[in-house]
Amino acid sequence: MANQSQLAFQDASSPIMEELVEFHDHALMVALMICSLVLYLLTLMLMEKLSSNTVDAQEIELIWTILPAIVLILLALPSLQILYMMDEIDEPDLTLKAIGHQWYWSYEYTDFKDLSFDSYMLPTTELPLGHFRLLEVDHRVVLPMESPIRIIVTADDVLHSWTVPTLGVKTDAIPGRLNQTSFITTRPGVFYGQCSEICGANHSFMPIVVESTPLTYFENWSSLLAS
Repeated sequence: MANQSQLAFQDASSPIMEELVEFHDHALMVALMICSLVLYLLTLMLMEKLSSNTVDAQEIELIWTILPAIVLILLALPSLQILYMMDEIDEPDLTLKAIGHQWYWSYEYTDFKDLSFDSYMLPTTELPLGHFRLLEVDHRVVLPMESPIRIIVTADDVLHSWTVPTLGVKTDAIPGRLNQTSFITTRPGVFYGQCSEICGANHSFMPIVVESTPLTYFENWSSLLAS
């Protein structure tokens, strides 16, 4: 869960998010080196007298042509690798279908016969002590940890977006279309997200809560809810 003084990302709870955070740090270091080099050259030009030797310096021109290309390759290769990892969906242990409405989410566990529910934001007057305002829901999405999860996202009315930052998941919900993605939760916990597509007056009041639990707890929860 993010806090007001937090400067970095939330703690990653999936392998994809770990890769995204690592790539962010990698790109940030590249940007820092570029800014440092440009600042050094600007300072050098202001402090030193210009020399006529730099007018026809083909070596320098060759360097500042090849060096940006190398930097772009260093950024593009890990970026493409992460993109392919995010699109790759192996054999999932569980499939969850999320349907966006104005302004709540509906969930269907397609591997079970009758396991579906609607998830509404809890009003402030009904919020239990210690829970987060505008983020807590009446029915959480419970998923087993360390299991490949496939989520199918669609919408019933307008555009929505199913987003959980700590899992590295952001998938648009489009009426008449099924989008899918996958993730694996690496630790137990409660992870919060929100709709990330402006979908109307109450866009900011349709949160997402994912509860990652051990497999035995999930089996007990699903059997109790299905019955």
